Amino acid sequence: MPHNISLITTIAAALGFGLLFGFVATRLKLPTLVGYLAAGILIGPATPGFVADTALAGQLAEIGVMLMMFGVGLHFSLDDLWEVRRIALPGAVLQIAVATALGMALAHFWGWSLGGGLVFGLALSVASTVVLLRALEERGILDTLNGRIAVGWLVVEDLVTVLVLVLLPPFAVSLGGTAPELARGAAAAEPGLWRALGTTLGMVGAFIALMLVVGRRLFPWILWQVARTGSRELFTLCVIAAAVGIAYLSTHLFGVSFALGAFFAGMMLRESELSHRAAEESLPLRDAFAVLFFVSVGMLFEPSIVLEQPLKLLAVVAIIVLGKSLAAFVLVLLLRYPAKTALMVSASLAQIGEFSFILAALGLSLGLMPAEGQSLILAGAIISIGLNPLVIRATKPLERWLGKDAGLAAKFDRSTDPLAELPTSVPQEKLAGQVVLVGYGRVGRRIARTLTERGIAFVVAEQNREIVDQLRKDGIPAVAGNGGEPAVLIQAHVARASVLVIATPDTFDVRAMIATARALNPHIHTVVRTHNEAEAELLRAERAGQIYIGEHELAKGMAQSVLDGVAAGAERGHGH
Repeated sequence: MPHNISLITTIAAALGFGLLFGFVATRLKLPTLVGYLAAGILIGPATPGFVADTALAGQLAEIGVMLMMFGVGLHFSLDDLWEVRRIALPGAVLQIAVATALGMALAHFWGWSLGGGLVFGLALSVASTVVLLRALEERGILDTLNGRIAVGWLVVEDLVTVLVLVLLPPFAVSLGGTAPELARGAAAAEPGLWRALGTTLGMVGAFIALMLVVGRRLFPWILWQVARTGSRELFTLCVIAAAVGIAYLSTHLFGVSFALGAFFAGMMLRESELSHRAAEESLPLRDAFAVLFFVSVGMLFEPSIVLEQPLKLLAVVAIIVLGKSLAAFVLVLLLRYPAKTALMVSASLAQIGEFSFILAALGLSLGLMPAEGQSLILAGAIISIGLNPLVIRATKPLERWLGKDAGLAAKFDRSTDPLAELPTSVPQEKLAGQVVLVGYGRVGRRIARTLTERGIAFVVAEQNREIVDQLRKDGIPAVAGNGGEPAVLIQAHVARASVLVIATPDTFDVRAMIATARALNPHIHTVVRTHNEAEAELLRAERAGQIYIGEHELAKGMAQSVLDGVAAGAERGHGH
C-alpha cells in the first residue's frame, strides 16, 4: 500500500548530502556549514535533479533553532544576561536602527516604498542566533564575557523582532501595504497599533514572569523526578520535551518566538543541578537538527539572483558584512568596552538568518516589499553565513595588529575611561604585597571571598564594566579592561603585588599577562587557571608558575575524599 514518505526522504537527503558536502568542505579547509549550505542548494528547487520537501525542511529547521537556543539557555544564567544588559540593550537597539536606516536608504535609491524599505532594512539588521552560537562554540568562547555579550545582544534583537512581527500588520496600511483596510488610511491603523503594542508587551512580560516565578522551580523539580527513575532515555526525553514543548506553548499562548521560548526553557532548567547532564544528553540531537537548519537555508537560495542582480546583491552583502559590523564596532567602543570585545561582537553580527526570512515573508504577504527583496535577503543570508566563519577568523590578525601599535590600541581602548583607572581613594597599604585577581567569574568570586575572609588585600581586573562598577560600590578596588593589555595590570599595581591570579576562562591572553607581570615584578608568584592539558604543557614550558586544570583539581579532591573514606573505614574495622 503506497504511503507518503516525504519526511523520511527529506531527512535522509538533508543528512546524507550534509555529511558528504560537510566532509568535502572540511578537506578544503572551509567551515562545515559552507558544506551544509551547498548541500541545501543541491537538493533545493532551484537546481535540477532530486528536490526535497521545502516546507518540511523549514519545519525541521525550526526544531533545530529551538534545540540550539535551548542549549544556549542551559549555559546562560539570568545573572549572565543581567550582567551584560548595559551593553547588549542599547547596543542592539542602536545597531538595529543604524542597519535599518542603511537598508531603507538603499531601498529608496532603488525606488521602493517606505514600507518596503523598512521591512528590508529590519531584515538586514537582525543576525542569526544559530550561526552565532555555532561560531562561539567552535572557538570555545561561549562562556567568556565576549561570548555572553554577543548572546545577550542577540536575545535583545530577538525581542525587538518579536515586537516588529506583531506591529507590522496593523501598521502596514500607513506604510503603503495592500491590507484590506486600505481605504481607512493611517488613522485607523493607529489605535490598532497601540493596542497591538500593549498586547505584545503584556504577553511577553507575562511569559517572562511565568518562567521566572513558576519555571525556575517547576522545571528543575520535574527533571529531578525523572532522573530519580534511573532511566537515561526518559531523562533525554524529558529534556527534549521541555525544549520543544515550552517553545511551542510560548508561541501559541504568548506570541513569543520559538527560539526565545526555547532559550528561556534552557535558562530555567539551568537552575537544576542536572543542567550539565541535560546539555550533554541533548547535544547529539541539537547537532543533527542544526545541520538540518543550514541545509534548509541552502534550499531557499535562488542562484539566478546572482546573475540577474549582481550589483544589488553586492550592496546587500556589504550592508550585512561591513555596514552592520562597523556600526556595532563603533557602538561597543562608545559604550567604553575594549577593542577586542568590539571586534568579537561586530564579527559575530556580520550575518543574517532565520528571523530575516520570517520578516521578508511577512513583508511580502502584506504587500510592503517586492518579491525581489525576499530573493535578495535570502541570497544575502546564504553568502553572509558562508563568509561569517572567515570574518570571525580575521579578528585575530586585527587584534594582533591593534596590540602592536600601543598608541592605536590606547586610542581604541579609551584610556580616559574612569573605570579603567584605579581610584586615588584606594589606601596605599592595599597596593603593596596585594593579590592581583584577573577575572571575577565563578572561580574568581570564590577566590575573592577566601581572600576577604583572611583579610588579604586584592585588586580585581575584569572586562565586564558592570561588575567593576558594583565591586567599587562594595569597596573592593577594581579596574576595567583586558588583563592581557599592560595598562590594565599597571593600573592594578602589579609591580608591587605579591601574587598574580589568572582566573578568567579566556586563556588567549594568559602569556601576555604573565610577561607583563614579570617584566614589572620579576619575583611575582603566578597562579593560572586553564582548561586542557595542551595549554597547561605550553604554560609549564614557559614556567608560568602554578597551573590548575579544572578536571584535575576535581579528580584530586574526589580522590582525597575516597582515601579519607577508606581510612575512616579501616579505623572503624580496627576499632571492632
